[in-house]
Amino acid sequence: MLERRSLLSVSLLFALAAPTLVSAQRPLSAAGRSVVYAPHGIVATSQPLASSAGLAVLQAGGNAIDAAVTAAAVLSVTEPMMTGMGGDMFATVWVAKEHRLVAINASGRAGARMTREALLARGRQKMPARGAEAVTVPGALAGWDALLRKYGTITLAQALAPAIRYAEQGYPVTPVISRDWKGEEETLAADSSAKATFMPNGHTPVAGEWFRNPDYARTLREVAAGGIKVFYGGPLGQRIVKHVQALGGFLTLDDLEANKPTWETPISVVFKGYRIWELPPNNQGIATLEMLKILEPYDLKAMGHNSAPYLHHLIEAKKLAYADLARYVGDADHLDIPPERMLSDAFIAERRSHLDEAHAQAHVDPGPAQTASETIYLTTADSAGNMVSFINSLYDAFGSGIVVPGTGFALQNRGAGFTMQPGLPNTVAPGKRPFHTLIPGFVTKPGASLEADGRSDTPYMSFGLMGGAMQAQGHAQLLLNLFVFGMDIQQAIDAARFRHLSGMNVALESAIPDSVRAALAAMGHVVSEGPGSIMGGSQAIIRLEHGYAAGSDPRKDGMAEGY
Repeated sequence: MLERRSLLSVSLLFALAAPTLVSAQRPLSAAGRSVVYAPHGIVATSQPLASSAGLAVLQAGGNAIDAAVTAAAVLSVTEPMMTGMGGDMFATVWVAKEHRLVAINASGRAGARMTREALLARGRQKMPARGAEAVTVPGALAGWDALLRKYGTITLAQALAPAIRYAEQGYPVTPVISRDWKGEEETLAADSSAKATFMPNGHTPVAGEWFRNPDYARTLREVAAGGIKVFYGGPLGQRIVKHVQALGGFLTLDDLEANKPTWETPISVVFKGYRIWELPPNNQGIATLEMLKILEPYDLKAMGHNSAPYLHHLIEAKKLAYADLARYVGDADHLDIPPERMLSDAFIAERRSHLDEAHAQAHVDPGPAQTASETIYLTTADSAGNMVSFINSLYDAFGSGIVVPGTGFALQNRGAGFTMQPGLPNTVAPGKRPFHTLIPGFVTKPGASLEADGRSDTPYMSFGLMGGAMQAQGHAQLLLNLFVFGMDIQQAIDAARFRHLSGMNVALESAIPDSVRAALAAMGHVVSEGPGSIMGGSQAIIRLEHGYAAGSDPRKDGMAEGY
């Protein structure tokens, strides 16, 4: 058993470490922030208090796994519309001592009563987007605990301590989070407990306003004292099930008690001399890998970054990959074709044959035999070489919109990710994991053989980008910025993005010039302005020969910090 460090030492250093942090908040140029470099360890999250909390753990002698869970718990307090123990999480971890990449899928399952027949009997023709009917088992807390037990050096109670302090004592709300919070006033007002928790003064907090969540502090203390069984079948779980059932939801206590995260083997492709890793289904990461394989033969660099031909190729490749997501991706136990077939040269060649280089396609079919999201992504690395790529989400902002009275956190609406179309891997059914948008990415440098299983690889980068259906297409854009156009990590994050929405509709960030927009329109694309709020928020850490480099998305409130 790894040494369990004292809660006092972690908390004390957390309180004292702030003056010594190495960080980058000032703009270096018109492009945005500078890259953050650090010799020992580094944390990048979407909110400064979470970054600081994770870094304090590293400085106290904890590892990257400890720091990731600590930062995630703080984010559940400071970014409550995005994440929390009411949601799901995934992570990939480079375990330095074992010299290998491991992955955890901590997504929960549909309740025993969530059947297509039950929904049809209630008059539902498609999956409910919000409310109790969309609530699935929250898997995040079990994932936090499993990560710490297998690879951490501190206890769950220690990891929750900073989050408890911020929930109890309060903190000033940051600007982007305040904006996102305000956008959900109607959702919060529809649930009396959600309104009381997250609009305590009758409105959502403005930037700089102090916010406390004493109910959530009590919930976190309850879990810290009693362990995750408090949630998965214990008193807290019983309150959750009773409330969800009273509102017409499908969860049972047995569903919570049966919840278990699963350890997975990541899937990968080699691209431009690097091995790109994603999680397998029920996760959408395979779409990133498919996009990269479709695009690899094209001379993207010659087209020019964010030129009309370049963006057109990416958009059309995205359509092909996402058509395959809708048809073939769902619970891993119910797949029609395995991931390796979807990434085979023959399958990719067939998909590439449908990419029209001159015209946008309104509709593409899946190969032979999607939605908004509110999420956090963070990444950590330590002096021993461990690296964590970590993502946690409620799906939509504040998830289902339901807060069980007295708990202080929202329950996810991940059931909305199912389809009611019969006969698909992702068709709603009891005990199934829904299609998931959460994808923690990782990159390694291959060893002598590009076809190896990755055991001879060396770790290069942990990265991710929150934003629902934006995630896979955002991963591809970030990786192309790095490996085709040679940008540094912060430039790759800062660069203007597109987001294909549906059909011919594509949103572009304002930095993409009018001439490009006009050329895309001439190809048939319907172009709209895409604010940063729909383009996702990214963090990434690159391992150097000595130390680390990190970037954090200016579209969010966060930062990278190292020591």
